[in-house]
Amino acid sequence: MRATGGDVVIVGAGLIGLSVAWELARRGAQVKIFDRGQAARAASWAGAGMLAPHSEGLQDDAMLDLCSQSLAMYPDFVERLREEGGVDARLHLDGILNVAYGPERAGELQARGVALRESGAVCEWLDASAVALLEPALDPSTRGALLIGNEGSVDNRLLGRALTDACVARGVTIVRDAGDVSIECDARRALGVRSVLGFTSAGCVVNAAGAWAGRLPGVPDAYAPPVEPVKGQMFALAIPRGFVRHTTWIPGAYLVPRDDGRLMVGATVERTGFDESVTARGQHDLLAAVLRAAPALGGFPVAETWAGLRPGTPDGRPFLGPSGLDGLWLATGHARNGILLAPVTGRLLAEAVSGESSEALRPFLPARLQTEPALAARSTQT
Repeated sequence: MRATGGDVVIVGAGLIGLSVAWELARRGAQVKIFDRGQAARAASWAGAGMLAPHSEGLQDDAMLDLCSQSLAMYPDFVERLREEGGVDARLHLDGILNVAYGPERAGELQARGVALRESGAVCEWLDASAVALLEPALDPSTRGALLIGNEGSVDNRLLGRALTDACVARGVTIVRDAGDVSIECDARRALGVRSVLGFTSAGCVVNAAGAWAGRLPGVPDAYAPPVEPVKGQMFALAIPRGFVRHTTWIPGAYLVPRDDGRLMVGATVERTGFDESVTARGQHDLLAAVLRAAPALGGFPVAETWAGLRPGTPDGRPFLGPSGLDGLWLATGHARNGILLAPVTGRLLAEAVSGESSEALRPFLPARLQTEPALAARSTQT
């Protein structure tokens, strides 16, 4: 281990922190995770579980490549967790439907389909009659849809349970309700963390605190990642199983069906600080989008509403790798793609911390924002 003595402390027991812990434990590290609340809550619990690098329309080649790598890892990732922790995270990779309701959007999606096929992606344009057969709940005014294959969803709440149980099975210590965890450093390196348990020393500390990663007490300002919270509101409808069959993008929202009969609907994008309230405006906007695209859903009860905070970064890329302070690593800033990127983040961070090759992390190192063009772009966003 690159970490002295092989002891690693991770701050943040979300899907990212748990994935890093699990991969490190598989390599023989002694790992402790500290979280101010419960494991796999916060953004990890609040998401919809979409696995959609192409449907998200990512324009950043480095991000698209990272997301595609992680998507390819998902079947093995979920199966290994099921074997070790006993929880099936319900992975579905039967494609994502991107629906058009006007000629302009239909043209855009058809053009995207051509570009995706040229890049090697699996996708198919469906006319209105084919869409009606595939998803009869959608309004018949649709002009068609692009079905992007090999994408889909995972039940992120079950995934959190699966990772938690697999980590425990591997000997990872998870300290829940740890209070305000702070990192202790000297002039040269990170020494460990302080929590309700007192001081815990570590050869290596990983900051996986999500939207709170930039505000961890004790981290010198020069090594605190510029992460900001981005709120996403959602709601769930209670529908008959199979009433909506595919994860579906509609104008202004997306629909993610669960095996238990819930339909997840999301999500807003709001920069309102650390406010996690559910608002009338946010819910109205999502409901309006759903009822325009699928009026048949209007008669079903709303089973749940909630909001979570994604960790956003100035350039849309996560911070992965050494922070610049010896012994302090970063695994945060995944924004909308934290669930999708959990497998590849866990593997790459564990490899790097263990002293293996870290070349794949280069586009995501915090130092990328210290270049003059990046600093200029960053200043225009603040």
